[in-house]
Amino acid sequence: MSEMRYTVKDSVFTFVFKQPEYARKLYLALHPEDSTVTEADCKLVTLENVLTTGMYNDVGLQVRNVLILLVEAQSIFSVNIALRMLLYLAATYKEYVEEYRLNLYGTAPVTIPRPELYVVYTGDRANVPEVLRLSDLYEGTGSADVEVKVLRGNGTGDIVDQYVRFCKISDEERKKHGRSRKAIEETLRRCIEENVLAPFLATRQKEVAEIMVTLFDQEKIMEIHDYHIAEGARKDGLQQGLQQGLQKGRSEGRTEGLTEGTLQSIQNLIKNMGLSVERAMTVLGVSEADQPKYAEMLKQ
Repeated sequence: MSEMRYTVKDSVFTFVFKQPEYARKLYLALHPEDSTVTEADCKLVTLENVLTTGMYNDVGLQVRNVLILLVEAQSIFSVNIALRMLLYLAATYKEYVEEYRLNLYGTAPVTIPRPELYVVYTGDRANVPEVLRLSDLYEGTGSADVEVKVLRGNGTGDIVDQYVRFCKISDEERKKHGRSRKAIEETLRRCIEENVLAPFLATRQKEVAEIMVTLFDQEKIMEIHDYHIAEGARKDGLQQGLQQGLQKGRSEGRTEGLTEGTLQSIQNLIKNMGLSVERAMTVLGVSEADQPKYAEMLKQ
């Protein structure tokens, strides 16, 4: 039986908003005051193969010649999206400069569309900030004023809210049926029944189902990544323990080193991957007996 892939939400996001009708709806969800905007005003400028690693951004829109709108979908929160989107924006501007043959070496200032950067967050983490800034990623003050606004479901029923609801339904069905064809069918059925992206899904069920079946299983990659992080934590902790053991006694020092290494790894998983404290400890293989100890240490 075909499996439902972890990247379903991000992939459906890209598929939905590359359609002119839904690109316009996305813009209107962010700028409801501009009711005169047309589908023709919203030009798709989503990048392909932006970086040498083969990374792609989710959605890029040029609205008339005044705005470049970049929107990414995230189910696992990461502050590093601010830097990634800066790279996407630079690549988008490069294409704009080439298309309109702007003279960057002339004395007259060129005119470019203003940028707006957004992340649609569909996960369950509660303490996600409303705005991410590039300055969050480096020490000291600086003049690089780049910000990314974080969007979540708001109950309004606009197109962003519907996409977030689609993700919630997808998660619920995946928990019931695993990454299976049944989960895909139930996700599509419920969304149409609840009027979530209903017109789109009603006419494109086959394409959406194929995306959900065939995309690369990112969840398995994350599990492998988590495993290597855990192994690295244990090795770091052991090394610290050996070093401290020279001063405090080998057994005591090794125990302290392992504890410190595991604690640091828990903190890294929480900060960089958006995992909950409980999930981070599970990934690292912390025993149930030791979990209260680490939870208390994290509060200090």
